[in-house]
Amino acid sequence: MKANKTLRAIAGTSLAAALLVACTKDIKTGALATGNFTDTGAALKSVVSYPVGVAVSNAMNTDAAYAAIVKRDFNWVTFENDMKHGSIVQSNGSFNFTNADNLMNAVQGMDVYGHVLGWHSQQNAGYLKSFAGITIPAAAELATNPGFESGLSGWSVFNTGNPAGTATITATNVAAEVRTGSGAMRVANPTAYPGNQWRVQVSSTAFPTVVGRQYTISYWVRAASAGGSIRLSTGPTSSQFQGDQTIGTAWQQVSWTITANIASTTFLFDMGQAANTYFIDDVSVREVIPAPSGNQISTRLDEALNAWITAIVTRYKGKVKAWDVVNELFTENGEIRNNANTDITPSHVLVWSHYMGRDYALKAFNYARAADPAAELYINDFNLEINSRKLDSLIAFVTELRGRGAKVDGIGTQMHIAWNTSRAGIESMFQKLGATGLKIRITELDIRTVLNSAAGQPTPQLMAYQADMARFVVESYYKHVPPAQRAGITVWGVIDRLSWLWNNGREFPLFYDNDYKRKPSYAGLLQGMRSSN
Repeated sequence: MKANKTLRAIAGTSLAAALLVACTKDIKTGALATGNFTDTGAALKSVVSYPVGVAVSNAMNTDAAYAAIVKRDFNWVTFENDMKHGSIVQSNGSFNFTNADNLMNAVQGMDVYGHVLGWHSQQNAGYLKSFAGITIPAAAELATNPGFESGLSGWSVFNTGNPAGTATITATNVAAEVRTGSGAMRVANPTAYPGNQWRVQVSSTAFPTVVGRQYTISYWVRAASAGGSIRLSTGPTSSQFQGDQTIGTAWQQVSWTITANIASTTFLFDMGQAANTYFIDDVSVREVIPAPSGNQISTRLDEALNAWITAIVTRYKGKVKAWDVVNELFTENGEIRNNANTDITPSHVLVWSHYMGRDYALKAFNYARAADPAAELYINDFNLEINSRKLDSLIAFVTELRGRGAKVDGIGTQMHIAWNTSRAGIESMFQKLGATGLKIRITELDIRTVLNSAAGQPTPQLMAYQADMARFVVESYYKHVPPAQRAGITVWGVIDRLSWLWNNGREFPLFYDNDYKRKPSYAGLLQGMRSSN
């Protein structure tokens, strides 16, 4: 869960799960007061030997008080949004690192935890879908003057009956004879030539074609009286012929798909079969772009993933010390994401693993290692403290990845929690994570306090509960994760009103208030760090 994300994780399944497992007996309601948490006098980074980080935004460049807090109390930073695919990858697939570079300059002297290389959300999904062929762009219009808005410009009259001139072919702007726009073509053929459609013909301008590719020619037509007949044919050589089409008095669309057999093609309206007057409008010629196969999509996405990871990791090599390589891969049921178990309606979502399968994560880790072998590489997910099934699936998958040769240095647990989240669940999570032998990092800690119940400041009692949960999280981390595996703790934001959970003042999940002052929850973090040293 990140800044600028929807509140799906707390408004839907995740909040419901959190409240179901919340165990208020873990804390004696009413037994705490903010007086228990008044010691805010030290910088967090000064009391521990491992990284203490904070998620930052461009406020580092615009808000001096914000920047001062970050540099005073922390030694690591994570960019909330500026290293995400959707913030950097442009619609043509190029990379724009301007904002990330500016933020990197603002945090000089601090270590950076890179966020994020592989995630299904906050991407330029439009580009990815187009590049991979998941969405097929509309083919270019090849017809000249297709709506006859410029009269018969771009059209050639080939035959007008026998004798020539029997039929008249003109442009029309009579409203009843036009389907859309202001123009159409009017063909009046007073003489029937059964079996000889070619006796009345109008040809298009030549358009470029590729031999072997398909093209669809379509148009709208109606006749002045029932029983009209029309067909299409191609030219100028190696002609192909459409079957005769019966035309009535209502506008109807006729389409015909050809396979090109020459490099420059024309098509002709043939209208000699039946005596009638025809009105033709809204012609179109477009190449048929076939949908790629599943393997082709997977290959293209693999190419895009490699290009993205290689570009960003290489650019910040030596500056970014660790990366979220794969983020939020699992659903709440412990399944790897696909299009069926993930909400794919937002325009910024593309589920890599739906198209690339389990190899998606393996490839992401391999590309990251190739770009910067020295960087620590993590898999990161949320709700691990309240969902043992998801946690177990993640740990098993990490074992699988490492067995296949992936460099997975550690596991990140986001820990977007509440003051009443089950403490037993938190302890169980850290026990299981500690037992992996990998580095364990709390990556996105915030603690919901008023649980979005109403607008207004949290009570002193709730602030004390928040502070005590902060203390407990740190102490549990120390208790169950051995020193060599403690990769650090990152809090997800600085002041409350800039939190992704702020919700117009209905939540206060962070460790500094809106006046940039350390809250009791900051004292809770500090107390936990000191007591565990």
